[in-house]
Amino acid sequence: MALATTREITIGVSGMSCTACAAGLNRVLQQEQGVLEATVNFSTGQAYLKYDPEMIAIERLQELIEEAGYETDIRGEQEELKLKIGGMTCSSCAQSLEKALQGEEGIAGARVNFATATASLILDPRRISPGRIEEVIEAAGFSVAEKEEQETAAHPEEKHLARTAGRMWLAAGFAIPIMVLMMVHMFIIPIPYYFPLIFLLGFVPVVVAGWETHRSSLRALRNRAPNMDTLVSLGSIVPYSLNILAFWLPLGSFVEMAASIMTFHLVGRFLEARARGRASQAIKKLLELGARTARIITAEGEQEVPIEELNVGDIMVVRPGEKIPTDGQVEQGSSTVDESMATGESIPVEKTAGEEVIGGTINKQGVLQVQATRIGRDTFLSQVIKMVEEAQSSRVPIQEFADRVTGYFVPVVLILAAGAFASWMLFPEFHIGVVEFFNFPWSNTDLPLFSLALLATIAVFVISCPCALGLATPTAIMVGSGIGAEKGVLIKRGEAIQNIREAGMIALDKTGTLTRGQPVVTDLEAVADWSPEQVLTLAGGLENVSEHPLGQAVVERAREQGLELVSPANFQAHTGRGVEGEIEGQRVLAGSRRFLAEQGIESDSHEEIIEGLEQEGKTVILVAVGDQMAGIIAVADTLKDEAVNTVAELEEMGLATALISGDNQRTAEAIARQLGIKRVLAEVLPEGKVEEIKKLQQEYGVVVMVGDGINDAPALQQANVGLAIGTGTDIAIEAADITLVRGDLDGVIKTIKLARATFGKIRQNYFWAWFYNGVAIPAAFLGLIHPIIGAAAMALSSLNVVLNSLRLRRVSIEPGYRQGKEV
Repeated sequence: MALATTREITIGVSGMSCTACAAGLNRVLQQEQGVLEATVNFSTGQAYLKYDPEMIAIERLQELIEEAGYETDIRGEQEELKLKIGGMTCSSCAQSLEKALQGEEGIAGARVNFATATASLILDPRRISPGRIEEVIEAAGFSVAEKEEQETAAHPEEKHLARTAGRMWLAAGFAIPIMVLMMVHMFIIPIPYYFPLIFLLGFVPVVVAGWETHRSSLRALRNRAPNMDTLVSLGSIVPYSLNILAFWLPLGSFVEMAASIMTFHLVGRFLEARARGRASQAIKKLLELGARTARIITAEGEQEVPIEELNVGDIMVVRPGEKIPTDGQVEQGSSTVDESMATGESIPVEKTAGEEVIGGTINKQGVLQVQATRIGRDTFLSQVIKMVEEAQSSRVPIQEFADRVTGYFVPVVLILAAGAFASWMLFPEFHIGVVEFFNFPWSNTDLPLFSLALLATIAVFVISCPCALGLATPTAIMVGSGIGAEKGVLIKRGEAIQNIREAGMIALDKTGTLTRGQPVVTDLEAVADWSPEQVLTLAGGLENVSEHPLGQAVVERAREQGLELVSPANFQAHTGRGVEGEIEGQRVLAGSRRFLAEQGIESDSHEEIIEGLEQEGKTVILVAVGDQMAGIIAVADTLKDEAVNTVAELEEMGLATALISGDNQRTAEAIARQLGIKRVLAEVLPEGKVEEIKKLQQEYGVVVMVGDGINDAPALQQANVGLAIGTGTDIAIEAADITLVRGDLDGVIKTIKLARATFGKIRQNYFWAWFYNGVAIPAAFLGLIHPIIGAAAMALSSLNVVLNSLRLRRVSIEPGYRQGKEV
């Protein structure tokens, strides 16, 4: 089976001056043979390419870009490659393949996930080829899905489920008649040639239907990495083969047992595969959300094109009831758009010219003309799918110990099984006494000692279940991340789930997180001979070239009053302090008290006014001309509607809260009082937030930082969990572990509830897996469990873990105040 040779690479492109440049380069790249997909992003200066390395080299890709008149920069030599793996039957398989890949030169990192049947590789394409990767995987005893199956995640799962169902029904079709014949032979009338008859019938369920299991077992033994299939093979083939001796020795028949063991194993595999398919539905649903075609305006009129041929800058026509093909900006028209697929919010959102829309959302009413701004892997939907995939393939710290145990599990079981046989042969009185003491309905001590010892040995083989351990975390993460994606909570790293559950402190940035991020001027005081209009004109001129949201509030007020703003000369921005420049030959400054003090300008005589405004929770901007105060401007940013309730619910959940703000102490404390936050960290510059987070970590241990993901990026990275408030299509916030799509604070409560519920399921799964194996294996060793019952219990053990994870869907993660509960 040929390995899918598709690779992805990001190439930095400099020299593009507009979106038309990006669109032109995009067409050049897409026309080249071997380039499967190209997305050139003007705003980021990057080209994202999906290509076939056997048809085109990286050097040729660079040449194409340079021939088009641009400069290139390969962003690192490492690439990510994700493959669908076939042939894995338990978590031991995933571990052995991971070790094989990690030991290969050119592969910098490998993660193999049994639950999702995927391998995520970080590799250097110049040091290892696709063919070599395929060789390593096949040498380990596994296969790689065909190229077209790699592109569509549903295909391999559906085929695997169909194959599993076929083997199950084939085994059951012969195992059931065998059991019926056994009952007739034992309790009604002896059947002539009974032993030869059931021996022949048993060949189908044990050998034919179970062939995949036996083949996996042989591969595992050849690679010195025995897995669960090894145990099932031994538990079915050994008793079936020993039935030959029953023709001459009084051992009894073992065919019924062998056939039942394999059938129960295959039934368990089928049920587990179907349940795992339900657990991984999130990505399937997301893939189905994307539009297949787009209707664009061309010189010839409207034209329908495949979504792959859409370019940035194209104008799309979207009629009522249609999906918006890709992310864009409304150019013409107004409508309401159902964004529930992105935000989890069922109420349609009004959209007019100039506003962003998300690809995959549904236009409800009017006709919209939308300019495409993001295509391919840049789109909101593609980013969501990538983040969900990353979460599902990531590991949680609690999983590490279980993974280490799983690596030794099967060899230990083999030793225990051999020990059970020896113990029965050496101490039969003890074992028979134990069995007779419990006297279960299936207990039978009248069989020959060899048969009793063999039954105990086979029971140890088939009742042991390493899969339950291997599935405990991945299935819960799969379901949890899927629920999160549906609710607008995008989990990027799985370890964040455990960290949130252990968190003691939630640090909240003020501007844009607790507040709307749209401040307005509330007070304006002129000083000395200056008029309010003059103060506003000077401050507005300075702030007009500043990007600070508080400054923009001043500009908006000046424009509302119809004032003419003059652009300053020699403009300088002092981060977190203020701005300065020259307007009409005068040096003008606007900023905090500290900023003016640093410039040698005294403001003490106005302290009473300043303090009064700050006690009301307003931010004060002092305006000075030359070396004298000219005016005082107060700006306030209103709290989000849900801010007070969010803080109250966080405190009710046992989490301490802290407000981090660049505002002065008095203003920050006023805001904190409105919110009910007791810990205030004020006058913190952007670079100082990291130090404040470190101090909180020393005091509280695990700290969650909630911010906007842009100004707060360093603090989000320093925190144990970075939780970024996204806005619209801007969700690719690299510093964040979790991104909230809707931009409101409801997502913070949803995240914590989801993380706690998911981690709770992980703990339940591990408890069940450890408890099951801890009780079942010793019971089988003592002879208290018949192998057929053991096979059924083993199948149900894995299934129970998956079904328990699926129960997460019943958990409500909505904030209490949205459910009418008092907070």
